[in-house]
Amino acid sequence: MLVDFFLHLKAAKLPVSTREFLTLLDALKHDVVTASIDDFYFLARTCLIKDEALYDRFNLAFGAYFKGVEGVFDLRAQIPEEWIRKLIEGNLSDEDKALVKASVDKLGGWDKLMETLKARLEEQRGRHQGGSKWIGTAGTSPFGAYGFNPEGIRIGQEGGRNRSAIKVWDERTFRNLDDSVELNTRNIKIALRRLRRFAREGVPEELDLDATIDGTAKNAGWLDLHLVPERRNRVKVLLFLDVGGSMDPHVQVCEELFSAAKSEFRHLEYFYFHNCVYDYVWRDNRRRRNERIATFDLLHKYGPDWRLVLVGDAAMSPYEIVQAGGSVEYMNDEPGAAWLKRLIDTYRHAIWLNPEPERSWGYSRSTQIVLELLGPRMFPLTLDGLQRGIAALRK
Repeated sequence: MLVDFFLHLKAAKLPVSTREFLTLLDALKHDVVTASIDDFYFLARTCLIKDEALYDRFNLAFGAYFKGVEGVFDLRAQIPEEWIRKLIEGNLSDEDKALVKASVDKLGGWDKLMETLKARLEEQRGRHQGGSKWIGTAGTSPFGAYGFNPEGIRIGQEGGRNRSAIKVWDERTFRNLDDSVELNTRNIKIALRRLRRFAREGVPEELDLDATIDGTAKNAGWLDLHLVPERRNRVKVLLFLDVGGSMDPHVQVCEELFSAAKSEFRHLEYFYFHNCVYDYVWRDNRRRRNERIATFDLLHKYGPDWRLVLVGDAAMSPYEIVQAGGSVEYMNDEPGAAWLKRLIDTYRHAIWLNPEPERSWGYSRSTQIVLELLGPRMFPLTLDGLQRGIAALRK
């Protein structure tokens, strides 16, 4: 099993060596850790990974290989919790879901939903499962986890299921995009090159061969060196990347775009957001709670000559765009629409790249709202859509 694990890490393009693998086997032979999968994870990471920048990639490879495993060599490992959870989750028919959707309006919208949650928190005294009222698991209540409600507040659930929560009460951890990912195709880079604008600027330090030959000939054979500034791409790109939640299935294509952009543009600044841009963004998902960057500061620091590219699926609760306090993660003072308008007003050259198929945009109310705010600036994150988006940025 561990040999296959080693080969799995190699296939994930992690720089693990045979010597490091033998060190791991030796540590297991001497019972350095227990049979717990958590202990084995930390031991394997210590023995095999020497660069912290590779931790995210190792976590993905480790999770994919040992998914559902509780103990490495323990045959008495418990049944995975997710298997048991599936047995208790409600299995609603399409008719049942239609009835739930019809009853949502009875709460009276955003304000009533928040008032009801406050009342439930004050009244509830125990754990609940199923039902349509209390905060609990399964069931059709708008508050809780692992149930069904088209406009609910998710509490105590790991990951999204129906992509319909209007607020998430739990702190979530997102991972940074890998800018060193090896591209399977050069098409993205070729498309981005169409945005380049070259000019010679800076200190003259590059030899101008033609001028040197001409000057030397005119100087009766005495060497006459001519230097020119380096030829550089003058285009400056401001990249905003949506991470986490419904964007998880699109990580690969976003990493390909991110990696290509970093290699093509000398002047590139990137920031992360979740669902919609609000009053702050961040550079590192591991520190997004305490190293925030004010969006107002970015608007003043990067001038209107920068090209703005937002990448996201625009799939969220409409409240996140039109309602103050509508963010799933915190109580934002202004709606997302206000911040999107500020960005578009500041940067004349701006586009939104959407990884979801263009044919599905009409079925998402939030996507329709973003389209109304941006105008004809949203393009699918396909090769054709990227080419159209680059053409819009060049105008």
